[in-house]
Amino acid sequence: MSKALSAHAKVLSGAERATDTRDLFSRTSAGLRRLVPFDSAVWAATDPETGLVTAPMLVENLGSGEGCAAYWESELLEENVLPFRDLARAAVPVAGLRAATGDLPTRSARFRRLLGGQGVDDELRAVLRVGERPWAVVSLFRMRGGAPFGPAETTLLAGLSGPLAARVRRFARPSTAQGTTDAPAPGLVLFDPTGEPTSINDEARQHLARLPQGPSIPSRLGLRLPIWVVTTALQARAIAGDRERAGGARTRIRTVDGHWLTCRASCLSGPGGQPGPVALVIEPAAAADRAVLVAEAYGLTPRELEITQLITRGLPTTGIAETLFISPHTVRDHVKAVFAKAEVSSRGELVARLLAER
Repeated sequence: MSKALSAHAKVLSGAERATDTRDLFSRTSAGLRRLVPFDSAVWAATDPETGLVTAPMLVENLGSGEGCAAYWESELLEENVLPFRDLARAAVPVAGLRAATGDLPTRSARFRRLLGGQGVDDELRAVLRVGERPWAVVSLFRMRGGAPFGPAETTLLAGLSGPLAARVRRFARPSTAQGTTDAPAPGLVLFDPTGEPTSINDEARQHLARLPQGPSIPSRLGLRLPIWVVTTALQARAIAGDRERAGGARTRIRTVDGHWLTCRASCLSGPGGQPGPVALVIEPAAAADRAVLVAEAYGLTPRELEITQLITRGLPTTGIAETLFISPHTVRDHVKAVFAKAEVSSRGELVARLLAER
């Protein structure tokens, strides 16, 4: 076994024992630190459609939630070197700040505004992806006095991108949700044009209370806002400012009782076209949102998702063929592929698995 494969195996052996995404991040971080030394880190799951961060997020040795919010504000609203959205589309989804800037990290607004003042000397960033879909992002930091991240360390982390993303994706699959299904109506949070939260309704408070613990910021509303909500509002400002066109200001977040919420935001206009507040809506994920997430989590193709949806409606093979204008033989081939990806052997098992979260 080559040295690189041996290093991958060591890191992935811990990842295979993980019980959920946060545990995966913790185990992987501990194993990776022995091979790629770093002083602090951020590990965050992402919505595979938009790339926005979602729960869980693991922050190691980096201080307060306010600093975390400033980090993501710089990521989304400032011109930066190596933004995650570019790494997600790059041939190699991993890069070091010093290597990318020719050893001039002050070219990065993120470094000038935050990292340099916190004593960071270099940052190694990665997107964990399957195909073109990002399932998590990682930032490893070395403080002053440490050597910059080298090519071998970049290559090692790049080789872990796909295997780790596949494990994050697996944890996104439906599970039997616990607790009440009587979710409140859509919640609303308003942010002023500077990003300060100014108003919230009771429904939003109820939804926020169901979210897992993680980095958050204080507000004048009497509660702390999770970083996933804050970054969604920041993305809306980025889109309104024409800084971001890909994806949208939307992310899906899993609650502590196993259900999915959709968090989406948009910028409103004030008098004379002046920038208005950002309206953020948080509500139970619609059936279409859940269906797409399920398809992503199981690696279904668009056609396989269509067929799966028709199966859940009870259509037989001939009915599916007539609906999609394809042959019954083609339908059976797709169904066989869906069964293999969902690890089931019958339509009944498939429906039970996909509808586990109602």
